[in-house]
Amino acid sequence: MNTTVGRAERNQDMTRGIVRWMLQTAVFVLILAASLFLASGGLDWTMAWVYVGLLAADKVVAALVLIPRNPELLADRAQSAGPRNLDRVLAGTMALFGPVATLVVTGLDMRFGWSPQMPLTVQIGAVVVAALASLLTIWAMASNRHFYGVMRIDREKGHSVAASGPYQFVRHPGYVGAILYQLATPLMLGSLWALVPAMLTVSGTVLRTALEDRTLQEELDGYKAYTRTVRYRLLPRIW
Repeated sequence: MNTTVGRAERNQDMTRGIVRWMLQTAVFVLILAASLFLASGGLDWTMAWVYVGLLAADKVVAALVLIPRNPELLADRAQSAGPRNLDRVLAGTMALFGPVATLVVTGLDMRFGWSPQMPLTVQIGAVVVAALASLLTIWAMASNRHFYGVMRIDREKGHSVAASGPYQFVRHPGYVGAILYQLATPLMLGSLWALVPAMLTVSGTVLRTALEDRTLQEELDGYKAYTRTVRYRLLPRIW
């Protein structure tokens, strides 16, 4: 009976966590959309709606893939438990502050016409890159039971090395997807000036990758052996 009650309580906690993740995700999408449209001063912007649609689709696909496969991960990501350290600052920059800054500059660029007209082929190509980047990140999340929002080693839940899926090719494929998405966004929306905050965000992501990789090598059993098999963090044959 106690086991049954304990399992029921865990299921309830997990369900609440998933609902919390969904609400946080909806607020996140609204914040990014508001940043873009308020900065631009209007809603009559086709590529901006493409961006918002792509962003929303990414979250829907992530839910459809992860809820049946690894619902605990979404519940954990809704809490983002972990120490308040540099990794948390970098995580916030990478996930929210960097994208918001990029979209605000993009919107202002659209309003005041700072950048020259971007070729439609470049914008469409950027949409394709962003979509593929989203799928790569979702693939990484589906392949890693411990794809937490902040860096932590969770030994109580049997934290182990993820070596399947995209982790066969680089050690941090989720960050590869995030970097590609961040760089594709200004091009999708036709703003060269927005590449400045985008590149700063990417720099923070690269720094976070280096720090996280070092921590994993020091604290996660089996990770050093994994690095001898998969040598590169983000870019094969480069780094």
